[in-house]
Amino acid sequence: MLSDLHAPQPRRSRKRRNPRLGKLTTTEEGNTALVGLLLDQSPHEISTVTPDGEYGGDPVYQAVAERAPDAAMVISPRAMVVLSATAETASTQRDRHIQTIAENRHLGWQKAVGYGKRSLIEMAMLRYKALISRSFHSRTLPTQKTEAKLACKVINITTGIGMPVS
Repeated sequence: MLSDLHAPQPRRSRKRRNPRLGKLTTTEEGNTALVGLLLDQSPHEISTVTPDGEYGGDPVYQAVAERAPDAAMVISPRAMVVLSATAETASTQRDRHIQTIAENRHLGWQKAVGYGKRSLIEMAMLRYKALISRSFHSRTLPTQKTEAKLACKVINITTGIGMPVS
């Protein structure tokens, strides 16, 4: 039947492998389910977490709070976000961010929390991907780490050559 051919198809659920963890996640889960595992890999104390907007939900805030309660979360809340039920009694970082945006608008919040550093990080990653590659050529994690260190060294040298001395 012709109508069956043109019926809306359900969205495919693909599994993606997170290269850092070697874990599979579905499209619906996304990488937010793996934030806790990524944080567990850090040998250093975590002071600030600055991911993009995909990670702006409660699961990420909870994962960071469990592993680093004093860490500053710098995540831009989504447009239609609302305060939590406990905002009046036990305000969370996420609630405070939402309140700051309501009082000072989005640009005021960005200045208050240092959100501009995120764009510097994004520019560094853009440079890395443009100059070196979007993916690793090595197959094992130790050689990928070496490859990343060498790539960063190359970028630092080339950036140093082109930067004016002031």
